[in-house]
Amino acid sequence: MSLRKFISNKTIAALAVIMTAFANTSAFAQAAAAETAKKPVDMGPVYKSAIFYAMAFLLLCLFIAIIGKALKVYELTRAAQDKPKGINWNAVNGVLFALFLIVGLYGVYWEYTVHGNMILPDAASEHGEKIDQMFNITLILTTIVFIATHILLFGFAYIYKHSGKRKAYYYPHNNTLERVWTIIPALVLTVLVLMGFLTWRSIFYKIEDPNNKPISIEITSSQFAWAIRYPGADGIVGLKNYKLINSINALGIDFKDKNNLDDQSADEMVIPVNKPVRLILTSKDVIHSFYMPHFRVQLNTVPGMTSYFEFTPTITTEEMKAKTNDPTFKYLFLCNKICGDGHYKMQKEVKVVSMAEYEAWVKKQPAYLTDDLRKEFNLPVAAPVTAPADTAAKDTSAVKTNQLALKN
Repeated sequence: MSLRKFISNKTIAALAVIMTAFANTSAFAQAAAAETAKKPVDMGPVYKSAIFYAMAFLLLCLFIAIIGKALKVYELTRAAQDKPKGINWNAVNGVLFALFLIVGLYGVYWEYTVHGNMILPDAASEHGEKIDQMFNITLILTTIVFIATHILLFGFAYIYKHSGKRKAYYYPHNNTLERVWTIIPALVLTVLVLMGFLTWRSIFYKIEDPNNKPISIEITSSQFAWAIRYPGADGIVGLKNYKLINSINALGIDFKDKNNLDDQSADEMVIPVNKPVRLILTSKDVIHSFYMPHFRVQLNTVPGMTSYFEFTPTITTEEMKAKTNDPTFKYLFLCNKICGDGHYKMQKEVKVVSMAEYEAWVKKQPAYLTDDLRKEFNLPVAAPVTAPADTAAKDTSAVKTNQLALKN
């Protein structure tokens, strides 16, 4: 069999495959149209199903395969007719590399302008500004390297595409280049690592100011809720023991520790602006993740282990409402680790207020030690305090005196 006859047979076979594929596709489309005419289908949910996208992907692959077969037939036909190649694939690949570079550079611009507005909101804590500064420096440096390397990579692929008019010059080694691209990245990475280490130390190893001691707040996670406990008048959050957890004592508070007697429970977190806050994080069941995006706080809560995080809020809720031009704005803390089917419900509001507003709010919070707990632990029941409305300020001192008497 001659080469020309062989190629002609291959061409006829390829055309037969393409026509069969088109016929099958057409028959499938006609059958689908007939079925749809018999029974109208609601196409709304189809676009939300995985099957739709799987079928779309398969059809795209089929389309590409058909185009490839058609180009193969075209090349075989020209070869059978002793004609030169009709498509200069080296030029096509070079142009594709250039287009890919242009699209990629536009993608970088699009990421900065579109997705750049979707990253973390403005920092509202002292250490948050340091973290954002470190993040921005790292992002700028890596973006410069990314753009430069891709311009070189795809630019060289386009400029030095094969043309048959020149030979490649092999340049296997250059000591100067080796030193440059080894020493410079090493120095840059060293600076970034040191910056991160120093920032981390400034967050987790704070020197306590005796004139501005932090407010301790205990946060306990469970499926699927948060429990908040404030320290009361003594400023100390008491101890817990998981063996004491029952239907009445949900947190397992150990009331043999007198620091627990004045602790308070709350449904939301209220903290004063420009005042250090020390979080005490624990978990009752599985691992959760305590997350406050505006304050750049995220730490796992692990059963059997207590974690600590200290931060200082710098922007009140009202100031953030004005800054974001959003009258419904709320600070939140959330669970940032999928912990079960009710994970989405684990969020509570955080209010940042002035010190005067905080002190007024905290006085209104109920004590964790209820009458039922007093009976459970054989503690004396607190006598009700009655007083006229104009002596409300004395009520607080009376309660505190009663609590101190219980401790003693």
